[in-house]
Amino acid sequence: MATLVVLVGSFVVATHPPHAALWIVGDVVIVIWAATGLVSTRSAPALGVLIASGTFVASLAAAAARDAQVHDHGGHATAQVISIMAGVLAMAVATHVLLALPTGVLATRSRRAVALLWYVVALAAGATVASTSRVFPSWPLAVGWIVVIVGVMPGLFTRYASASAAGRQRLQCFAAGLALAVVVALVALVLCWLVNWPSPVEGTLLGASALIPLGLLIGSLPFASRADRVLVRVLPVLGLTIVVVGVYVVALRGLGHAPKDTAEREVLGWSMIAAAVAALIYFTLKGRFERLATSLTYGAREAPDEVVRTFGSRLTRAIPMDELLLQLVESLRKTLTLSSAEIYTGTGEVLDLAVSVPDSPKHSVVITGDERAVIARAGVSGNAWASVWLPGVVANRASGPLRVAPISHAGELLGVIVITRGEGAVGFREEDDRVLTDLARQVGLAMHNAQLDTALQSSLDELRRQADELRASRARVVASGDAERRRVERNLHDGAQQHLVALAINLRLAKDVVAEDPQAAIEMLDELGVAVQDTIKELRELAHGIYPPLLVDSGLPEALRAVANRSPLNVDLVTEGIGRYGRDIEAAIYFCCLEALQNAGKHAPESHVTIRIWEESGGLLFEVSDDGPGFDVALAQRGHGYTNMMDRLGAIGGAVRWESQPGEGTTIRGSVPLS
Repeated sequence: MATLVVLVGSFVVATHPPHAALWIVGDVVIVIWAATGLVSTRSAPALGVLIASGTFVASLAAAAARDAQVHDHGGHATAQVISIMAGVLAMAVATHVLLALPTGVLATRSRRAVALLWYVVALAAGATVASTSRVFPSWPLAVGWIVVIVGVMPGLFTRYASASAAGRQRLQCFAAGLALAVVVALVALVLCWLVNWPSPVEGTLLGASALIPLGLLIGSLPFASRADRVLVRVLPVLGLTIVVVGVYVVALRGLGHAPKDTAEREVLGWSMIAAAVAALIYFTLKGRFERLATSLTYGAREAPDEVVRTFGSRLTRAIPMDELLLQLVESLRKTLTLSSAEIYTGTGEVLDLAVSVPDSPKHSVVITGDERAVIARAGVSGNAWASVWLPGVVANRASGPLRVAPISHAGELLGVIVITRGEGAVGFREEDDRVLTDLARQVGLAMHNAQLDTALQSSLDELRRQADELRASRARVVASGDAERRRVERNLHDGAQQHLVALAINLRLAKDVVAEDPQAAIEMLDELGVAVQDTIKELRELAHGIYPPLLVDSGLPEALRAVANRSPLNVDLVTEGIGRYGRDIEAAIYFCCLEALQNAGKHAPESHVTIRIWEESGGLLFEVSDDGPGFDVALAQRGHGYTNMMDRLGAIGGAVRWESQPGEGTTIRGSVPLS
């Protein structure tokens, strides 16, 4: 608001200055800077305040200069002093703004020192010039602005690399505006020098400077997210302008003089316009020219190395490997003018034809391990090499040029690329071999990644399967535990509890009989003693079914020996160097052997059973075999006993398997890791 007040007041004072158009352009530029400061306060408050302060100082300088001009160049000494001081101070503020981009904060001590130095130098220079009575020329200010811009540009690159997304957007728009301003300024200066237009050039230069605040203004708006693309297009225009201007200046310097009369200037002006139009047309049609040249040269819409450049982008689109390889051979055939293109894949001793253009019957090439190592290390090779190391590839082919490129990764051969041209065709160039080498390297990496993806997917599937089995196993363990508790409760109720109830009744009877018939009482007490022993035996057997005390006290050999002695089967027990192990390990093997004995007693009651337990390769192994009738494992269903054994051993990292054939007995083998 203060800026607008100063501008309006100065415009009223100078209603008809000598250069009214120049002042109007200057006012417009100052208003644009003021708008930039106002908009910037929303996203970067410090930067907005700084720009607004500099705009106000610049408006003071413009108003004072206008007042001094109205009073006949120096007639108003105070206005001239204010104009000079405000002008150099505005330059210092501009330096401050450039050093503080994109946030408006001087983050480092060196930048704060440089900004302070510019303020001191500007005020000192302004005071020195203002103390004289001479009219201050404009060229020192122009030189000062150039020094300011060139001096702070290197620091902008460093800040751009570490800036946020919004900060980068602001710097990109600022750079685009600066580049366009330089383009306009260069063209205006050269045109003024050569053809004396535009005249005066100061208004054009001042108007071009408005592109800089416009860039900052646009960079502070939300819709400027594509500023990077604009900058990419603007910078080549700046480079082209510098080249064209330099060529014209050198050419005229070579002629020895600039055009003087009107006719020469008109011809030169029209030639410069024609050069600018030609440059714009070339930029517009550049892509079409390149595609036309590629089509005429290679007979395709893409150059050979375009296949290499686009292959990596196709990998990111989740295209299946077969489809990707088919697209690859089709592109190779078009870009390299081939009669055929094929890709063989395989990691064993056989390479299978995966894709081919034109389509060929599927066939395979057999190679040995030594041949595979040689092929993996070879580069792009021709007919003679292929006839020695890959005769199956070159068999039944025409005698035209041929190239074979191994597809390998980390020294492992994954396949080969085979390309051919018709008989009598132009041979392959070094550039073609380079393209094929780069392409084979990328295909090898892609196939290796595909193998890793497949292995990872297999691992995930296996983990899911194991997780499902673990959940099912946990459910079975819970169900088995509940069933076991119900069995214990039933056995206690039907067995031991009934014996104890009978003992209590018989004790009361013995008490009643002892006075009347002592002999009968003695006989009853003897019977009670036998009943007590039977109850103890039944409780002991029940405890053995829950967790045998002998297993806790003496370990696996003694516990299994007791089981073998109680079993109605003919059981041999072999323990080779067996010691004591963890409680879980001993319990798992004990109950698995017990389950196997129960199965043998159920399905082969007349058989001879051998239980063998031993250590081997860091694990504890067991084997329960019988010479019974056996069965077909493939046709048998997993029963409750097998599931119990699998769950018990699986819970501690072990495994179990059944081996049997009809008429050859049954063997159950299991193992538990000890570490």
